[in-house]
Amino acid sequence: MLSAQDVKVTLLGKFLIRYEITNMVDLWFNLINGKLVKITALRNYAGMLFDKIRIGVPIDDVLEIEPSLVYDEFEEVYCSPKGIYIETDPITDRVLWISVFVKELECHGFENGKW
Repeated sequence: MLSAQDVKVTLLGKFLIRYEITNMVDLWFNLINGKLVKITALRNYAGMLFDKIRIGVPIDDVLEIEPSLVYDEFEEVYCSPKGIYIETDPITDRVLWISVFVKELECHGFENGKW
């Protein structure tokens, strides 16, 4: 899939690498164990989270569908303990991107790849 797309690769510190398919999706991998850590859906991504939430949907609709999302003032994203981050446009309050990540991303020892 990556070889057929316009892909930018970015090394993020010692432990993460991000493959960016322009305006569609970012794939984040742990370099130690090679596992996929996070997927971020961007503007041109056509899929949906939970078969209902997609890029461009008003955040009020998203919160009705997924009440576990809570706004994080510091990160300026909506977060869920289910492993979801959603960023919204501050003017339109519509979804800009959706990230789904493994729970280990937020744990101590993530970098060592033993998960």
